[in-house]
Amino acid sequence: MMPANFTAILNTPIGQLLLESDGDFLVGIGLPDSSRTNTEHRNGVLPVLKNTADQLNQYFARQRVSFDLPTRLDGTQFQREVWSELSRIPYGETITYGELARRVGRPKGFRAVGQANGRNPLPIVVPCHRVLASGGLGGYAGGLPMKLALLELESGTTLSLRTLTRADASL
Repeated sequence: MMPANFTAILNTPIGQLLLESDGDFLVGIGLPDSSRTNTEHRNGVLPVLKNTADQLNQYFARQRVSFDLPTRLDGTQFQREVWSELSRIPYGETITYGELARRVGRPKGFRAVGQANGRNPLPIVVPCHRVLASGGLGGYAGGLPMKLALLELESGTTLSLRTLTRADASL
């Protein structure tokens, strides 16, 4: 990913998010405790960052179920295909890594889609948290407690790992 030129910090119920823009597009969302260490940032109140913050605040207040933001997703063709498919998973629903692999035309490539999922530069906006392992939560760049918190937010209920063990789990 190219370094972002502008950043903003957004305080959310899951911690501080680092919003990154190139000036025109949202290019990254850094989760709390993530490994993002870009240093060439300038703080700026850009319309894209303000709009992103507003939409994320609405999401966390359960007033928004999808995002309408100008984004630029830098990655391989395969990664972009996976990220595009992630955006089609409806709010409050989940699929497995295996199902995601089938949807991108690689039915045996669940590990590859898992890796692409983990490299998603726009978590929450591109809802990688909605993908589960066939036997449970799977992984998440922000950690499993954060993934569970996002799934609980979207389902409106308190979940446990046992709730999320079915391959066809739907919230």
